[in-house]
Amino acid sequence: MQASFIKRPPIRIALVVVAFTAAAAVLIGARVHDTAGRELREAILAELQPVALKNCTLKRFGSANDGGYLMCENLIERLDAGYSYGVGTNDDWGCEVSRRYHVPVHQYDCFDRTQPICDGGTFVFHNECVGNQVRYKGSRFFDTLENQISKNGDTGRRVIIKMDIEGGEWESLLAAPDELLASIPQLGMEMHGFDDPKILEVLRKLKRNFYLVNLHFNNWSCTRKAAPLPAWAYQVLWVNKRIGIVDPAAPIPARMSPLNAPDSPTWPDCQLPSPR
Repeated sequence: MQASFIKRPPIRIALVVVAFTAAAAVLIGARVHDTAGRELREAILAELQPVALKNCTLKRFGSANDGGYLMCENLIERLDAGYSYGVGTNDDWGCEVSRRYHVPVHQYDCFDRTQPICDGGTFVFHNECVGNQVRYKGSRFFDTLENQISKNGDTGRRVIIKMDIEGGEWESLLAAPDELLASIPQLGMEMHGFDDPKILEVLRKLKRNFYLVNLHFNNWSCTRKAAPLPAWAYQVLWVNKRIGIVDPAAPIPARMSPLNAPDSPTWPDCQLPSPR
């Protein structure tokens, strides 16, 4: 009786099939991930729709390029203190605020411990960073926005804040109580990133108490990877809804103010198209 047998494919063919299957799975996974990333970026852009205020006179505070922030000059009244998060070797924003309104500016930076100086102004430098909890990370100390304002005796007082902390803003602001945010008249900041769901959560949280009044993309960070956003870093101005009055006749998104300037004057700029 003749023995029966099953022919098996050569090992080389089997390996090719396995490799092809694995490659197809990677491509499918990458496509699903890219689709989810695109949807997140589109949702972020949908939240980044600045409005025009009838009672806001914009003024640029700080540097002519990188380091300058737009704020509503006429809405800064009876100021008690300024808070500057992320300062580096200079703090032109803090210096102008301190000199103009004769108030101390509390500076927080645990990465660059150089203490900037300001002729005619008052700086109070804190060798710590803002975060979502009280902790040490290596040799660096972090505390919450609420604690830092409280320790300086500024709870319930009129303070304005500038924040540029390279992505640390998301967890820091998520940890900040709504009651604290509701007491801040204006918050100028640079936001970083486009692929973290916390971004969307923070934007929606801020919009409970603030109007987004200015949006300007940092041309150091232009990239197609962030599309439909033109860049991964963007400067914004948040104005408290208690003091801002929306102009219903202005388009949404509002036209970008000419007071905005490229962060790098020598690099190509990248901004969203202006509404007609």
